[in-house]
Amino acid sequence: MFKFKNCAFQLLLFQAFYFGLIRSQTTQNINVLYLNEVGNDIAAKAIDVAVNYVKKNMNLMSISVSITAVEGNRTDSKSFLEAICTKYDEMISKKQPPHVILDTTITGVGAETVKSFSVALGIPTVTASFGQDGDLRQWRTLNDQKKNYLLQVMPPADIIPEVVRAIILYMNITNAAILYDPTFVMDHKYKALLQNIPTRHVITAIGKSNELGDQLDKLRNLDINNFFILGSLNSIKAVLEAARKEYFERNFAWHAITQFKGDLSANLNNATIIFLRPSPESSSKDRLGIIKTTYNLKQEPEITSAFYFDLALRTFMAIRGILQTGSWPPNMKYLTCDEYDGTNTPQHSIDLKTYFVEVTDFLSTYGTFQFPKNDQPFNGQSYMKFDMDISSVSILSGASVNTKSLGTWAASLSSNISITQPAEMKNLTAAVVYRIYTVVQPPFIIKDADSKRGYKGYCIDLIDEIAKKVGFDYEIKEVEDGKFGSLNEKGEWNGIVRKLIDKQADIGLGSMSVMAERETVIDFTVPYYDLVGITIMMLLPQQPSSLFKFLTVLETNVWLCILAAYFFTSFLMWLFDRWSPYSYQNNREKYKNDDEKREFNIKECLWFCMTSLTPQGGGEAPKNLSGRLVAATWWLFGFIIIASYTANLAAFLTVSRLDTPVESLDDLAKQYKILYAPLNGSSAMTYFQRMADIETKFYEIWKDMSLNDSLSPVERSKLAVWDYPVSDKYTKMWQAMQEAGLPNSLAEAVGRVRNSTTATGFAFLGDATDIRYLVLTNCDLQTVGEEFSRKPYAIAVQQGSPLKDQFNNAILELLNKRQLEKLKEQWWKNDEMQNMCDKPEDQSDGISIQNIGGVFIVIFVGIGLACMTLVFEYWYYKYRKGSKVLIANNAPPKMSVPNIQSTMKDRFQSEFITQNPMKNSKFNEK
Repeated sequence: MFKFKNCAFQLLLFQAFYFGLIRSQTTQNINVLYLNEVGNDIAAKAIDVAVNYVKKNMNLMSISVSITAVEGNRTDSKSFLEAICTKYDEMISKKQPPHVILDTTITGVGAETVKSFSVALGIPTVTASFGQDGDLRQWRTLNDQKKNYLLQVMPPADIIPEVVRAIILYMNITNAAILYDPTFVMDHKYKALLQNIPTRHVITAIGKSNELGDQLDKLRNLDINNFFILGSLNSIKAVLEAARKEYFERNFAWHAITQFKGDLSANLNNATIIFLRPSPESSSKDRLGIIKTTYNLKQEPEITSAFYFDLALRTFMAIRGILQTGSWPPNMKYLTCDEYDGTNTPQHSIDLKTYFVEVTDFLSTYGTFQFPKNDQPFNGQSYMKFDMDISSVSILSGASVNTKSLGTWAASLSSNISITQPAEMKNLTAAVVYRIYTVVQPPFIIKDADSKRGYKGYCIDLIDEIAKKVGFDYEIKEVEDGKFGSLNEKGEWNGIVRKLIDKQADIGLGSMSVMAERETVIDFTVPYYDLVGITIMMLLPQQPSSLFKFLTVLETNVWLCILAAYFFTSFLMWLFDRWSPYSYQNNREKYKNDDEKREFNIKECLWFCMTSLTPQGGGEAPKNLSGRLVAATWWLFGFIIIASYTANLAAFLTVSRLDTPVESLDDLAKQYKILYAPLNGSSAMTYFQRMADIETKFYEIWKDMSLNDSLSPVERSKLAVWDYPVSDKYTKMWQAMQEAGLPNSLAEAVGRVRNSTTATGFAFLGDATDIRYLVLTNCDLQTVGEEFSRKPYAIAVQQGSPLKDQFNNAILELLNKRQLEKLKEQWWKNDEMQNMCDKPEDQSDGISIQNIGGVFIVIFVGIGLACMTLVFEYWYYKYRKGSKVLIANNAPPKMSVPNIQSTMKDRFQSEFITQNPMKNSKFNEK
């Protein structure tokens, strides 16, 4: 075998052999009707280069191409069709009918006009219009015969947007804004691009330069933080520079996708962009360079130019194959536009698809063509293969400072991205950061500068637990008007509900009640807190406490009269005992054998009257009848006084504890001294307003029915308003609330309650949880009455938000694990802000020490007086008595015991006679 030593000579010999085979065949003349639209200059230039390429290599390729070009307006189908028919009829009249229509119209009416023309006249067509399977409306119902010669190959700009789908699937993106410029056509992508993917997305054209900022802000207000820009490098730069600085923070992700060569640049201070651009197959790079330099194929983007160039060459070579094999119909029938009547479309058996696919001597300029296999449809599934390089570009102070390759994407309708740096790619993913708006209401939301996010409370702990399970981060802000959300007369919402409707918030957090009207515009999760109603908060009555409160049971003059009666009775008892001949002191001999001998002097009388008022009793009564009558009268008087005092003391303390002017909502509605109102814009306000409206409507309906002239007297009497009035309880209450003025904040409401009194003042109606916490942390407030209009608390999200189901699962899991009960325990029973208030007196409680403590003071005062008296007695006995004793210098002689007793007896008798002269005679007798 002959062996070649020179490689260059081998290549030259192969080319000579290859083209020698072609040269041995007859050169085929191919007539092409080329249809293009205004503005698609890159396609027109590429076709010119392809024709020039064929012309320069005519002998080698055995092809002679005659091009008849028609350019039409994308929106003017009539004039475009007339131009096509004119050129087409000229070709027929010159006996040069078109073998094939090469169509590079992009989309719109112009492209549809070409499809209608080709299918109606049965002319073989190869089109590069945009659209996937079924998007070419005029070719949707092609039969199998027509599918063989009416072919579509999608251009690269129709394939590149599919990378958005691949990125979203890989990075699990839940929201996306896709912006595109005229270099991409997205009309048919609105539904198909992200079909069957749970990603909220918006596909929109890039606006004017002066409107880009507002356009991005509107997209951001739609809760979008993943941006995809498909366009030229200039369009990408304009969009990036129009974005706010905060749009490049960690909770945003930017993807720049282009067909063009070149580097990404933008006047940004600090941003990292995921940048995607196409690259040719490695086997085609040399040929691409030759075609660009030798044949001047330099239109940008080069991928599109190379596509149109290769599409044209493949079309020419496919027609050549049909002609060379004799498969072209010998008597090909062509109808003119005037001959076509809508029913006489020629039937051809041209198998252009087979020859188009099986072109073997075709060298790709950018990438090989990919055609569907088996029975898959050709149209909408054929395209040119290429790769998209994925890299991250860091821009600092307007300059690209770092570019890292992340991976590639093999262009197709269903392939996934291939990432070589998954960690780096993950870092570029937009962090899931939800925007939370709230209203500060302890203990659910408490402002705390020392906390991580500036807030703490029950709801903060709850959302942190949910965030751990769902996997997200959040930023929290207070709503400007401090409202949860209510509907005004114009049908406009405010507060958190307004933020959710306007897509400025993702989550509404706080003690937010679930209400029917709110659920028409937003969604609520399952309740995280029990049913909570409306209750009344008032100022706690300040019960004046006094250690001597037991003395206030009787008036001062009564106490003085009792004291006067005490002294007067004691004096009478002494006087009667002194002068009665039957008293003990005047009948000592008579009562000498009695066990009890009591002489009622002034001291004894005072002691008797005092002890008679006690359970101990007064002791021995006087012997004389008059004295006993005085004692009995005093006993009766004391019994009545003590009984009256005891009864009045209990009643006095009980009445002071029951001094509450309002005990229920009905009490509040019936009185006029105490003003009352809920928070402006709160659910409590809505409740009373709606109840008043219902009463008014019912009254009007009832009145109209009762005054209906068509009713009989009996029927009218049954509906008589004056006999069966409709309740106007809430109507009057709502009117009273409006007159009192609704507080705009909880702090204002608490201030108005504190500035009131128990008799006249202000009562606040609000959520029971808020009021309960205020009562726990403030010793001067109290809850009055039972709860009413009970509703659950839940987390609010945007209507249709996927967060609803995710949060529902997390809350139910927390309920099952009893973690919500622990949070309640923490914030309601172990709250550090709760004050150690004095326990209010309950009706069932006894008398407090504050009101009866004076009794103990009386004991201590009595003991103190007794001690002072003991000191006085000791002093009096030792010093005053001792001064009367004479001490002689010479001691008397010692006396015997009998003498001492006799001396003491004589001394006692002398002293007694001196003090009691009337008893002298009796004493001597004894």
